[in-house]
Amino acid sequence: MSINTFFILASNSKSRISIFKKLGLNFKKVKHKCDESYYKKKFIKLKYSPKKISLQLAKIKAKNTKIRNKIILGSDTVISFNGKIIEKAKSILEAKEKIKKLSGKTHIIISSAAAYYNSRLVWCCSNEVRVRLRKLKDQEIKEYLRSCGPNILNSVGCYQIEKNGAIIIEKINGDFFSVMGFPLFPFLVFLKKFNIKK
Repeated sequence: MSINTFFILASNSKSRISIFKKLGLNFKKVKHKCDESYYKKKFIKLKYSPKKISLQLAKIKAKNTKIRNKIILGSDTVISFNGKIIEKAKSILEAKEKIKKLSGKTHIIISSAAAYYNSRLVWCCSNEVRVRLRKLKDQEIKEYLRSCGPNILNSVGCYQIEKNGAIIIEKINGDFFSVMGFPLFPFLVFLKKFNIKK
């Protein structure tokens, strides 16, 4: 059964766009107006938990996208390792160091989403997934990054589970789509039930 409820995706995330397109969801993407770096630094200074930071960023992205009479969807994904947020790698060298740090250990992926309708929060959700990477040798990491190419820098954890990520992941405990960056199943339930008269 198809879900035809239209929504605006305030994101340029290729993985989220891919998920929605494959499901045939009725959406349009726009660029959000949230300065993620500014808010992330602010929330870290306020000692927000990684989960709260992820959800707050998702809310800001949606709320700051001013389009009337449409569902506006914001989303954000962070990785928590030893209680601290890991930032995106800016180069292949940084990606190598990040994978080396996570090698043989477990980290937490937190994927959050929030939907607004006429500046009113109508739905939000955060999913946590525990991911463990295999114990990797330097040569394995080097070969893995070579096979991925520069696109790997778009992934917070420097792996894309839907592509080459399975090569270096030992196991995940939680939802596959949340590892990709979006709590899909709760969102589909919301879309199916949404009523603009609420």
